[in-house]
Amino acid sequence: MLSSFNEWFWQDRFWLPPNVTWTELEDRDGRVYPHPQDLLAALPLALVLLAMRLAFERRQVKPNATLEKHFLTEGHRPKEPQLSLLAAQCGLTLQQTQRWFRRRRNQDRPQLTKKFCEASWRFLFYLSSFVGGLSVLYHESWLWAPVMCWDRYPNQTLKPSLYWWYLLELGFYLSLLIRLPFDVKRKDFKEQVIHHFVAVILMTFSYSANLLRIGSLVLLLHDSSDYLLEACKMVNYMQYQQVCDALFLIFSFVFFYTRLVLFPTQILYTTYYESISNRGPFFGYYFFNGLLMLLQLLHVFWSCLILRMLYSFMKKGQMEKDIRSDVEESDSSEEAAAAQEPLQLKNGAAGGPRPAPTDGPRSRVAGRLTNRHTTAT
Repeated sequence: MLSSFNEWFWQDRFWLPPNVTWTELEDRDGRVYPHPQDLLAALPLALVLLAMRLAFERRQVKPNATLEKHFLTEGHRPKEPQLSLLAAQCGLTLQQTQRWFRRRRNQDRPQLTKKFCEASWRFLFYLSSFVGGLSVLYHESWLWAPVMCWDRYPNQTLKPSLYWWYLLELGFYLSLLIRLPFDVKRKDFKEQVIHHFVAVILMTFSYSANLLRIGSLVLLLHDSSDYLLEACKMVNYMQYQQVCDALFLIFSFVFFYTRLVLFPTQILYTTYYESISNRGPFFGYYFFNGLLMLLQLLHVFWSCLILRMLYSFMKKGQMEKDIRSDVEESDSSEEAAAAQEPLQLKNGAAGGPRPAPTDGPRSRVAGRLTNRHTTAT
């Protein structure tokens, strides 16, 4: 039964253009073609990326009994004379002692710390993937003229650099799917699930059907804006307001141009029309274009969210801080954070006067920014 299903599933008419068979894509005479079984390597790669991410996101302070005792009994923010005394007792420098207390305080703010680590990990990957993908495709003709994606299709050989880049992207999105239930839940969680599934299916199908050229353009186009969004989130968590505002404007421009201009006019146009100029449509043509159209609908959904944020930004002149979340302290914010953090009373209420709100519901813009995630396919 399994053999019969396998034979039915891999029929030429599902995956390849008319009058093309799998035998034409067998390796011969030094010419190597993509094969579906190659993608099995993405599964262990996804597990490796998961392990790397867990190691990357671990931010526990180094145990220190003396400092921990002072933290729990004397207070979370010792003054400089106390810090100097504690540093001498522990054989640390004053800066190392300050850093220990800062990181120990941040451990009591797990939600924001987790968000920051998630954004940092995705920023690192998206930036590396974009730079790597650009170096792989820069000298390829189809990067500058998408119609070349269909030159001699499907008889296009596989280049090792393109294979490894594709495999890395697929492994990354598989790791995102595995990790998604444990990440911080955001307002667009359902859309993220759909997006990641579409991305994995698109990469798997495009590799198996030797649609690597057009698939690589889709990947590069999405990576070009994703790392900007993650950078914007990071500086927002670190409270660098002006940098966050500038990055958000740059990200918005790149996102709108790549997702709402280049994607429909270059990617969708060439897959819908130029791909069948010499060959008739087949099942894979409709399936692939259907997934791309679903991806475009997600682009429109996220564009509406960004436009709402831009509207609020234009009204108020800056992105508002997400004061509903705890503040993550950076290395350069020790003194500023000390002045801003109110004293905690025994009943959990914050001491000191509280200014009355003057601008309506708080944190509307940055709340959307910190709860929103756009990813590439």
